[in-house]
Amino acid sequence: MKMATYNVNGLRARMPLLTGWLKEELPDVVCLQETKVTDDLFPVAELAAVGYECAFIGEKSFNGVAILSRVKPDEVKYGFAFSDPTDGPRFIRARFGDLWVLNTYIPQGQDVHKEQFQYKLKWLERFQEEVEKTYTAKDHLIWVGDLNVALTDKDVHSPEKMIGNVGFHPDEQAALLKCQNWGFMDLFRQFHPEEVAYTFWDYRVPNGFKRNIGWRLDYIYATSMVAQTAVRCEVATTMRTAEKPSDHAPVIAMFKE
Repeated sequence: MKMATYNVNGLRARMPLLTGWLKEELPDVVCLQETKVTDDLFPVAELAAVGYECAFIGEKSFNGVAILSRVKPDEVKYGFAFSDPTDGPRFIRARFGDLWVLNTYIPQGQDVHKEQFQYKLKWLERFQEEVEKTYTAKDHLIWVGDLNVALTDKDVHSPEKMIGNVGFHPDEQAALLKCQNWGFMDLFRQFHPEEVAYTFWDYRVPNGFKRNIGWRLDYIYATSMVAQTAVRCEVATTMRTAEKPSDHAPVIAMFKE
């Protein structure tokens, strides 16, 4: 099985790039974040034409998550079990047999001194509570998405300058690690324990990609039973060099059947 996660930063703007990549890579499941499209305008027909079923929840101009798959999911759930009006379309999950795929777009947080940062911490706490109440670490789970947290010095440029800023703050790192320590393994680190690698390069930084001024914000996590079947996990950096790219690159993991 080939699994990918990709913050497209506007699905409709990225459709030529995405569909070309799907036809070339042929992933079995692709989780998208920041689709930024209302459900009635989601490009179901265009994605079906290249062989993908679609489960999605979105809104205009912001947020939005989707799971594309070559076979139809057995079950799809949207959001938290106990939703909040401020949640937004940030969480979708799909079941394929005994495997659950959880796709999240965690709030960015804006500024550590603003209420949006506290909301981010609360969101991570709620996600952990949802996982603890719904699953066990022995279940077959893959958790992916743009998690908007760089965990270590290897995951962000200039860590000595960035520490304490949103995206690289000890409070959000601790919150994400608490989720991870429940029973998830970071598949990229499983195969690349010491590599400095990024998945996001801000458009606003002049020549940010060429200068490799980036962050590793996009993850593929798996519980132990699934992680044991993983054979590789890579960042598809070439997607960031394409015409009209997202500011993120996809992360791809391969698993034994």
